[in-house]
Amino acid sequence: MKRPGLPDLDTLSAAEKNRLIVSLWETVLALEDDGAARDQAGTAAPDGALIEGKANALRQRIRETAPSRRAQADRPDAGHWLSRLLDYRPLQVVVVLIGLGFLADFAIGWYQRHAAAARQEAARRLANAAFGGLFVEMVRAAYEPDGATYRATLRMQNASPDTPLYVMQNPPRVFVQAGLTWQEVSSRPPAGRSWGVVKLEGDHEYSVLFNADLKDWSELIPGYMHVQIQSDMLISQNSSPTDDIVVRNNRFYFYLKPNGADDAEIRRRSNFRGDPPLFIPMPPH
Repeated sequence: MKRPGLPDLDTLSAAEKNRLIVSLWETVLALEDDGAARDQAGTAAPDGALIEGKANALRQRIRETAPSRRAQADRPDAGHWLSRLLDYRPLQVVVVLIGLGFLADFAIGWYQRHAAAARQEAARRLANAAFGGLFVEMVRAAYEPDGATYRATLRMQNASPDTPLYVMQNPPRVFVQAGLTWQEVSSRPPAGRSWGVVKLEGDHEYSVLFNADLKDWSELIPGYMHVQIQSDMLISQNSSPTDDIVVRNNRFYFYLKPNGADDAEIRRRSNFRGDPPLFIPMPPH
């Protein structure tokens, strides 16, 4: 059996539309087995006024009837799972906490990068000041009155006196070359002096006393000992440093004429003009 097709609603008159509505209503009532409604519908063909009244009653019932679950489900914004999910308060709290976590992680990362960059910049400035702005040199050597001790004097100079440097001096060590090796000899500060922290704003001289009593020292220049002074120091730009410290190792090499040496023999062997100097400085090596 071929099912009848739907009529073209655009071609129906108002009365025909009312009859179609009433017919659909009576069909629904019949399916619901609504006896009272069937009694009201009757068996005779309804006239125009009755059809109009039933159509109006059906419209009123439709207006008073709550939308079905299916109709709600068909609406794209009604009961949408995402809307229900976003309205779930525990989920909102979790999302806020996750957002705060990401924000805190970003802030901590930014602070750490900023702090690391500041530390690197401070370390760079300190290194420049310790190696490029601090000059250390050996200025002279002399005999002590006892005839067995030597005094070497060194000088530190801060090229930026407006920015003081705090220099912690380690006790200088003195070595004399014997053969192909360096042998350490006894050394000490002058009487009444000690090694410590120096606030360096300009120039500062310090001395070390040592005994070069080796008998088999190397004679690279006829009549002269080959001597090395090792003066290490810790440098900072703060009077109470923590980790802002630079280690600087200084090495000074020179030839030293032994106390009581024969100057005439040295002149003869080395072709010196005049008196042989007490010491001959050398570049670092």
